[in-house]
Amino acid sequence: MARRYVALGVAVLVLALGGAATPTRYPVSRVRPILVAVQDPRPAGKTAKPHGVGRAPKAAALVPRGTGPAGSLRTTGTPSVALTFDDGPFPYTPQVLDLLAQYHVKATFCVIGRQVAEFAEYVKRIVAEGHTLCDHTFNHDLSLGTRPPDRMRAEMQRTLDAIHAVVPGVPVRYFRCPGGLYTPQIVDLAASMGMTSLDWNVDPQDWRRPGVGPIIGNVLGHAGPGAIILMHDGGGDRSQTVAALRTILPELVRRYQLVALPT
Repeated sequence: MARRYVALGVAVLVLALGGAATPTRYPVSRVRPILVAVQDPRPAGKTAKPHGVGRAPKAAALVPRGTGPAGSLRTTGTPSVALTFDDGPFPYTPQVLDLLAQYHVKATFCVIGRQVAEFAEYVKRIVAEGHTLCDHTFNHDLSLGTRPPDRMRAEMQRTLDAIHAVVPGVPVRYFRCPGGLYTPQIVDLAASMGMTSLDWNVDPQDWRRPGVGPIIGNVLGHAGPGAIILMHDGGGDRSQTVAALRTILPELVRRYQLVALPT
């Protein structure tokens, strides 16, 4: 009988040790980004010096870790909803800005560096009207997350340099990997440069030009508190996106508080 109790005790101990070795996994919907507290009284993400001016900011004081791919930011972490626009600046950017101004909405623009100089006036307008800028790399290389670190850094830095040549000193606190193809390496590198990797959780696939109706239905059908919505002001014919925004914007304004991600 004593041997039987000893055997049972050993079995329980083995099971306990085995269970402890397995990490607990939490549903994404239950995990919110963690913002590191800083001494600066402004919102998280602010520093006394703009990015690219003076000494580089400490990543730990700037960068929230999210629940998206490789630790990218997938929700706003609040009930507010964020609209983001990729692949500009482009000839459709002013039309998007006009609609945002009409409905008093601020958004985040993820710009491609090689287009910034050509459409510098649009970048200046984005900043002047209170929107947030995001680094979307210089060449939009879909394989960038697997490239050597020097190549990754060069793509990000060239975009920052292009932006600051047009709007000197403007903060750029966010990085969006082309295609959302994040890897731990590129997320960590962006963080070391003071940028939060920005993912999304609503994607109407407007770049495919599926039709105005499907774009509207996708956004309004999937947006909820904390949503980060992906749309495009560049990269091709964005007339469907512009048309869809005429319906999407007033409805989102009715339902939620829309915000630009803080800088």
